[in-house]
Amino acid sequence: MTSDDLAFDRQHIWHPYTSMTDPLPCYPVVSARGATLTLADGRELVDGMSSWWAAVHGYNHPRLNAALQTQISQMSHVMFGGITHPPAVALCRQLVAMTPAPLECVFLADSGSVAVEVAMKMALQYWQARGEPRQRFLTLRRGYHGDTFSAMSVCDPENSMHSLWQGYLPSHLFAAAPTGGFSGEAPEIDDFRRLISDNHQQIAAVILEPIVQGAGGMRFYAPGYLQAVRALCDRFGILLIADEIATGFGRTGKLFACEHADIAPDILCLGKALTGGTLTLSATLTTRQVAETISNGEAGCFMHGPTFMGNPLACAVASESLAILQEGEWQQQVAGIAQQLRDGLLPLRDRPAVADVRVLGAIGVVETHRPVAMAAIQQRFVELGVWIRPFGRLIYLMPPYVSTPAQLRQLTGAIATALEDPSLLQ
Repeated sequence: MTSDDLAFDRQHIWHPYTSMTDPLPCYPVVSARGATLTLADGRELVDGMSSWWAAVHGYNHPRLNAALQTQISQMSHVMFGGITHPPAVALCRQLVAMTPAPLECVFLADSGSVAVEVAMKMALQYWQARGEPRQRFLTLRRGYHGDTFSAMSVCDPENSMHSLWQGYLPSHLFAAAPTGGFSGEAPEIDDFRRLISDNHQQIAAVILEPIVQGAGGMRFYAPGYLQAVRALCDRFGILLIADEIATGFGRTGKLFACEHADIAPDILCLGKALTGGTLTLSATLTTRQVAETISNGEAGCFMHGPTFMGNPLACAVASESLAILQEGEWQQQVAGIAQQLRDGLLPLRDRPAVADVRVLGAIGVVETHRPVAMAAIQQRFVELGVWIRPFGRLIYLMPPYVSTPAQLRQLTGAIATALEDPSLLQ
């Protein structure tokens, strides 16, 4: 890329959560392989983000590339209305087989946010079909579910990037975020219990991120809390939606985070790592009972249908990504990453700038007392040969599962080095 390209980018291209008048710097990546990004000037960066948690197998994986090449020679896309095709059938077979029973009906869509929209519409239409229209959702503070409007409405209204939209979004119910961390033995459930008890006749579904609250704060909570939520949903006859877009496919040390609590949701949202970070695709799975209730309602069908639903190219590469996961190597990979993250990050708890350090599976989080100076710390990380994208007071790692021990040491070492410089925090 030339300097003209970068100038055009700065003047004309809007990047995520970035100003057009004072944009954050962008670093030109021209290729990627394994866990390494290569910049236009030849520098190589160890990727600690998995491209926002999606590229679990790393970049340029030969099996994923081969799946794409095979499929594109047949067809890259065909409408899913009135048509089906082998890649979609193969993918949905795998999803039904690997997700918790009794999830067996699959709706394919474009992105994680759309998967959440689909799940919420399923819950609303389910109650309409039962002749009990309900319009509210119960969720957790500190949660994050995406950037589209329904998804934003169940993100924390005060402590998230969506506080700007208060007054425009529907009003839902927010229980206190669980505390005590992953190992908490007696999770506080009283606020959730009160809200579901007092409002259960209005609630279409509970929606939450199981075990790990992602972009809302990278917070972990105990499996016991999730078990208690499932029990309360069962008691009051309310649907449970598990948003596993960030946690699904091995990231927490289990194939799905719900497995830590040995529970199954009524509706499950998947995305990000579904295609190994190759193409955008999501899936929303539900039970036969929910699907048939919706289908037998007044509309006679589920009222949603994205243009690129069931895209064959995305389905083909997702199917191969799941085949790689089903071979099981991810378990040893994630366990090894977890140990290295503990070794490299837990000693940082003693640093004056650090408020907390936590590790679960292939997720490592360093929470600082003060917010990071984003542009400055990003530049420092690039100078140290790593790609780490913090936000707020959180410097975190979600590396590709194929990361080597040396690459992981470089990532954790870069965080340790950056914390020595107080100018990198606001």
